[in-house]
Amino acid sequence: MKLIIKAKEPKSLLEHRLQPFADYDNYPHKDELRASLLSEQGYICCYCMQRIQDDKMKIEHWRSQDEYPDLQLDYNNLLGACEGGQGLPKHLQHCDTKKGNAVLTINPLDSLKNCENVIKYHLNGQMYSDDIMINEELNKILNLNVQILKENRKKILDVLIQTLKSERPKGDWTAAMLNNKIREWSNKDEDNKYKAYCQIVIYYLKKKLSKLN
Repeated sequence: MKLIIKAKEPKSLLEHRLQPFADYDNYPHKDELRASLLSEQGYICCYCMQRIQDDKMKIEHWRSQDEYPDLQLDYNNLLGACEGGQGLPKHLQHCDTKKGNAVLTINPLDSLKNCENVIKYHLNGQMYSDDIMINEELNKILNLNVQILKENRKKILDVLIQTLKSERPKGDWTAAMLNNKIREWSNKDEDNKYKAYCQIVIYYLKKKLSKLN
């Protein structure tokens, strides 16, 4: 999970919210909303960080429409999520599809309780937190350790480690080398995209860097 910095909301959403009887279902410009969410999130899912695009994504209400109807058009409650195994058995679903109307405490928009600081990763791709409640949410509500996601994160990390080893076979990685990799994985590319599953790599690199200081 990566911290999301909200940009300016689409003008069409603001104008729609001012209309009588406006709700999310009768908002006609969802393509514009999707484009805005994709841009600010760097084209990765707000929860699992896999690559998403406008024709294969969901507009997620962090606080659900059913339980919090007053927030259904609040841009700060809207996120871009992957399809999350929609149509698969429940135990294979993840992210918004698995979450449904459940209430989360972990919020990728919360800069005070930055998700990047409370979520950690094992070398096998498992995502976890030392915070018991957040750990429960990652596993039971969002199902972010479903096998396919663990495997995808591990593959990304394995490629990174092999790259580092090819550059420095003896493992004498320097602070400058690690910092360059951290910047590469922390920033969007020329297409305004983050690398998929970027946070597992950043977490690993920062751990390695801390041992050099």
